[in-house]
Amino acid sequence: MRRLTSAPRDGWAAIIESQGLAFHRSAHPGGLTRPYWDESAHYVFTMDEVLSLEEQVEELHRMCLAAADHIVASGRLADLGIPPHCHAAVAESWRRRDPHVFGRFDLRHDGTGPAKLLEYNADTPTSLVESSVVQWFWLKDVYPDDDQWNSIHERLVDRWKTLTLPTGPAHFAWTSADETGEEAMTIGYLQETAQQAGLVTAAIAMEDIGWDPLNHRFLDMEHRVIRTLCKLYPWEWIVGEPFAPQALAQQVSMTWIEPLWKMLLSNKALLAILWELYPGHPNLLPAYLDGPRELAAGPGYVRKPLLGREGASMRIAAPGVEMETAGAYGAEGFVYQEFAPLPEFDGWRPVLGAWMVDDESAGLGIRETSGLVTDDTSSFVPHRIHG
Repeated sequence: MRRLTSAPRDGWAAIIESQGLAFHRSAHPGGLTRPYWDESAHYVFTMDEVLSLEEQVEELHRMCLAAADHIVASGRLADLGIPPHCHAAVAESWRRRDPHVFGRFDLRHDGTGPAKLLEYNADTPTSLVESSVVQWFWLKDVYPDDDQWNSIHERLVDRWKTLTLPTGPAHFAWTSADETGEEAMTIGYLQETAQQAGLVTAAIAMEDIGWDPLNHRFLDMEHRVIRTLCKLYPWEWIVGEPFAPQALAQQVSMTWIEPLWKMLLSNKALLAILWELYPGHPNLLPAYLDGPRELAAGPGYVRKPLLGREGASMRIAAPGVEMETAGAYGAEGFVYQEFAPLPEFDGWRPVLGAWMVDDESAGLGIRETSGLVTDDTSSFVPHRIHG
């Protein structure tokens, strides 16, 4: 694993916008000099490294599914801060094994040892367009003889083909509350992969979904029944909405992508439960729900909200490091994970975003930060496989 620099393509901004990354200008807060998509740097891996990472990621995914089974079997949903009125529906969704499509692991990796799990974005993973499409065309333009850890697009199309969905169009929903356009473009891309798989689809805003109280079903703006809904609106938000009872009641008659049981994995309490089930596993960092324990007097710890986003509401307490990030997350509780600072390459710290489609490893996206926490100031950089 190496970080190299290279000259950006002429007209790179127009190129990536034509490939679906229309939100790259709005993905960052104002005032930053580095663009969100930055092809002036990239990472190089060997094929052996990628094959090893693929194996590690698939093992982590199997462990996460085993952890979900443990949480349901032992009745530990409250440990995740899941509201009591959702427990039965989440458990039943897991027992039915409601179909899932994709997720993204965030990993610490420096190229010399096992990757370490930082979190699993299992319900509403983003950076999909840049991982699947944009960096692939960068590779073909700049390093056409090299390869890339990237079969995301093909696997998404294949996954839609294998799903047995209810009749009617599959609806793909974004929320108009997203001002950057990232969610709309990500959902639009997912819709495109479903269309390539032969599905009839329809786009809709979450705010435009209606409820038919007489027939007990969700409707779109054309009064068509919604029987399949793919959304990036997280389940922890849905179950707090006024329409939560209807959404929970529609778990059997509708197909939701991602399914309700992903609440078991898109929660950082998973990190502590994995450590309980697999103590000392080389791909895990020690993590606890009841406090930092021995981490406070040793390597230090990161306090993460169970349901947090973009590095908000985090605290790092370690030898020589004491910092907190702004945010309003944490009402559901926190997990305390060993502090393992991201490796540094030329002053930048990468997080590897390893994609799963169905139950198989599918590809890699990398985001870099100059600080200790990956947040909305981080940039996406491409990668390639050489040698």
